[in-house]
Amino acid sequence: MGKLQVLPAQLANMIAAGEVVGRPASVVKELMENAVDAGASQIGVIIGDSGRTLIKIIDNGCGMSPEDAVLCFERHATSKISSPEDLNRILTFGFRGEALASIAAVADITLKTRREQDEVGTQVIVGAFGSREQSECSTPKGTVIEVRNLFYNTPARRKFLKSDNVEFKHIIDEFIHVALTRPDIAFSLSHNGRDIFVLKKAKSLKFRVMELLGNTVAGDIVDIESSTSAVRISGFVGRPQSAKKTLGNQFFFINGRYFRSPYFHKAVMNAYAEMMPEGLTPTYLLFLEVEPDAVDVNISPTKTEVKFAEDSVIFQTIYACVRETLGRNSFGASIDFDTEGAVEIPQLGRSFEAYRPSDIAPAPEFDPSYNPFGTAPGQGGSGNSGFSGADYVHKSENYGVLFEQKTLSSRQCLILAGKYILTPTGAGLLTVNVHRARTRILYERMLRVLRGSDHFSQMSMFPVEVQIGAANIPLIEENMEMLTDLGFGIAVFGTDSISVSALPEGYRSDELSVQECVAELLQILEEGHHSLPEMMQATLARRFAELGAARSEYLRTPYEATCLLDELFACENSELTPSGKRISLLTPMEDIEKKF
Repeated sequence: MGKLQVLPAQLANMIAAGEVVGRPASVVKELMENAVDAGASQIGVIIGDSGRTLIKIIDNGCGMSPEDAVLCFERHATSKISSPEDLNRILTFGFRGEALASIAAVADITLKTRREQDEVGTQVIVGAFGSREQSECSTPKGTVIEVRNLFYNTPARRKFLKSDNVEFKHIIDEFIHVALTRPDIAFSLSHNGRDIFVLKKAKSLKFRVMELLGNTVAGDIVDIESSTSAVRISGFVGRPQSAKKTLGNQFFFINGRYFRSPYFHKAVMNAYAEMMPEGLTPTYLLFLEVEPDAVDVNISPTKTEVKFAEDSVIFQTIYACVRETLGRNSFGASIDFDTEGAVEIPQLGRSFEAYRPSDIAPAPEFDPSYNPFGTAPGQGGSGNSGFSGADYVHKSENYGVLFEQKTLSSRQCLILAGKYILTPTGAGLLTVNVHRARTRILYERMLRVLRGSDHFSQMSMFPVEVQIGAANIPLIEENMEMLTDLGFGIAVFGTDSISVSALPEGYRSDELSVQECVAELLQILEEGHHSLPEMMQATLARRFAELGAARSEYLRTPYEATCLLDELFACENSELTPSGKRISLLTPMEDIEKKF
């Protein structure tokens, strides 16, 4: 007897689910796309426990017949294609008939559906081992799908899910991807009874962008439009001045479908070359339209990777289109060369005397001997204060010294260009890099905080509202306790913003600095997922320290320099930064004397 055998249908579906259903967000994506394909004008998404216990999609689309309601759970059951030629002209989201079969293999599903011409609807319950129960039910026109207990029969898959906040962030991302493609459809998203998005049919794509990504993003983008024989490009690109270190507002769509393309991303970044500092990424939403047979969306089960017949031509078109748009929308100060009707201003050269006023203004009268603090009547004083003007000036100039002299050590310091501290030692002249010294100090301080042996004092300030997008709110909520311990005073404000009321000691607190700090903070939290706790703590402490050193107040006085050196030399390692860079340099006396 041979060794080969045909897998049971349920086991084959579970294997397919491993490709199609990677996490709860995958289910949301597939079911939302099905609702769009069904012609729905309203789509509601209800999530429980970040999709672990409930994913419910409600649409008012065309619905299904009783026969189709049962057949849709069979693998490769689809109404989208019927011949090999149809694969070359895909115009819908779903077409392979894998989604419902794959989801049903790893979750409990209840489907209710009704067509407009049907008096009653159909309910199908798919349970363990593929069992199905069909019955009539009362339900509005359209389809309602409830997915419960995801991965209940594959505990290994469930174990690899991230925290609830991380999983819900992925759900929000998929929701945004679909909602951006169809501003003509009303969408809603709720999580554990709380509304996240309630979107009515939008007047335009830009209104939908504003609803999903916020006013800040919508106010920083400009229209882009171009059409060639190979591709039509539309959408928006962001101003170079608004580019951020964090990713998250970069979108490519092909024929209404979201996709990822590092290759085309490079075309956009090349177009922004020399317009923004290195390491920043601009916002862009680019909608590409090509002939259906010029693109293959069938190369991955999730259909987020596509192949183009003329990818190099599209690359060049994207580059040229973005570059032309940025040039056409001059983001710098403009110069108006139209001087018609302007007042003529004479150029003063040798004929300057001709323009000098004839009436010379009288010189002011003053008494150079007058002293308001003098003790004698002739000096303008009261005559009985006993306090001379010279004494007053002297005491004012040295007012701060009254407080500094009590805490200053015997160390002498000189600040050079605000970047270095020079201080003499017994062996020569020590030069300390201020930025690197602060990085080391903050690193050790934050490492103690993360290990629970210290607490950062907070700095009071006026609250600053920062719009971070709904997708980033779960990331902040997940790390709120740690951020509080580090000295950040952050509260969630609405569905897509936070209010920053406090920062760790030394951080600059003006509005622009706080906004930039939050952007980098999100990047740190996004990248801070490591398997080993010790490695995670060290990495987070290093990133927070680098952020704090970059956003700290400028060094202004020798007193502040002395305090910084005292903190540095109290560190466990005062010679190197967490990344191994040298903090100080000692120039021996012999080397100094050789210079003379």
